[in-house]
Amino acid sequence: MEQLLDRDLQSIQQARNLVSAAKKAQKRLAELEQGDIDRIVKAMAVAAEDASDKLAKMAAEETGFGKYEDKIIKNLFASRAVYEYIRNMKTMGVIREDREEKIVEIGSPVGVIAAMIPSTNPTSTTIYKALIAVKAGNGIIFSPHPAAVKCTLAAAVILHEAAVKAGAPQGLIGCMDLPTMEGSKELMAHQDVALILATGGSALVKAAYSSGTPALGVGPGNVPAFIERSADIPMAVKRIFDSKTFDNGTICASEQAIITESCVENQVREEIIHQGGYFLKGEEIPKVAAVIQKAGGGLNPKIVGQPAKIIAAMAGITVPEQTRVLICEQEGVGKAYPFSMEKLSPILAFYVEADWHKACERCIELLNYGGLGHSLVIHSNDEAIIREFALKKPVYRILVNTASSQGAIGATTSLAPSLTLGCGTIGGSATSDNVSPMHLINIKRMVYGIREVEALKPETKKIQGFDLEQITRLVLEQLQKM
Repeated sequence: MEQLLDRDLQSIQQARNLVSAAKKAQKRLAELEQGDIDRIVKAMAVAAEDASDKLAKMAAEETGFGKYEDKIIKNLFASRAVYEYIRNMKTMGVIREDREEKIVEIGSPVGVIAAMIPSTNPTSTTIYKALIAVKAGNGIIFSPHPAAVKCTLAAAVILHEAAVKAGAPQGLIGCMDLPTMEGSKELMAHQDVALILATGGSALVKAAYSSGTPALGVGPGNVPAFIERSADIPMAVKRIFDSKTFDNGTICASEQAIITESCVENQVREEIIHQGGYFLKGEEIPKVAAVIQKAGGGLNPKIVGQPAKIIAAMAGITVPEQTRVLICEQEGVGKAYPFSMEKLSPILAFYVEADWHKACERCIELLNYGGLGHSLVIHSNDEAIIREFALKKPVYRILVNTASSQGAIGATTSLAPSLTLGCGTIGGSATSDNVSPMHLINIKRMVYGIREVEALKPETKKIQGFDLEQITRLVLEQLQKM
């Protein structure tokens, strides 16, 4: 007990030390020009890109999640794609001026950011958050997941060294190597931390919002994928499987259920099987269900980021060698239906509905079970139905004819490249956007007067040249005499 207490105290002190150093460094960074900061960010992006292979290997080995090859792609996305998107952004000084309306917008950094890093995407999230934080003129301190300390720390060190070499102050980027619950609480609640970027489970996000520090957190994803009758079914299944098997489903935007219409059910089933999906049957269903959900409820972390065949083996069943995704037909949604929850692995629920109206209701039911505000996918060539889904669904990313994992983060769509996907107020988040440097600055507005106070007074209303007030007064006078 004493040893545990000592670790907590050390973690708390480490958080304090890192924040103190970052605060001093950030004040110096804020004195630099936009061009200086841009050079620092470019150096960080290049260093992260060069280390993408090494960091991917470290993350795969330390966490045991996902695929090493896909983690390289995620690291490249976080460095290369994010950098290309943000490099020309104006974040410091005058960022916008409207001469006609006489308004000038001036950007300034928020200060020191506390960044919570998940075990599912540890190095890529660290790269992404560091780039957007420094681009906005901020310092940043990372609190890694206990299962991903080494790889997160390695990414932070690479980024910090590159930043300092390019002219950034020492201590601007820090990372805890003794992460504990108490240390994370100290970091989030520290008076010199201006903002929290929380990526992780619901408990972590709630802790961030209850810390007393402004926070941007993201909720869970329980993404439904609707294959509508007009869809290109082979392409729809391909995109879903490309997404679901990417890093073994560890991106929170990966699909969790396929919903289709009864009139194309057979075609969808055949294509799923053709592309490596395996429909569970008989006793296989409760066996896999038992490894998905813990006895008391909640996702079993042992299946996260594991291949379909490994999960099948955990459940004591044998599946064909070519199996890429495990599929189970479901009749309902909720705790009694484990396949309907967010699974963060290549497992999908399968629902068949009479028409798109019923499919719409099923999608909403799934989102209410754990994906409010996040994302939804529709595969369709009927624009009217696509628009109906976009208008009615309680999510902020409607992805059309694309892979959800890659589409939601902005890799296969025109969304802002991001690994922090806001879920809006319905999802318990302060933003519904893909978070970018523009969410990490304060904007002050200098405005010039464009009209005088007299112009605010209502104009005197006249009827055919007569003053309305005078007519009203005369009428009242006549009424009093009667």
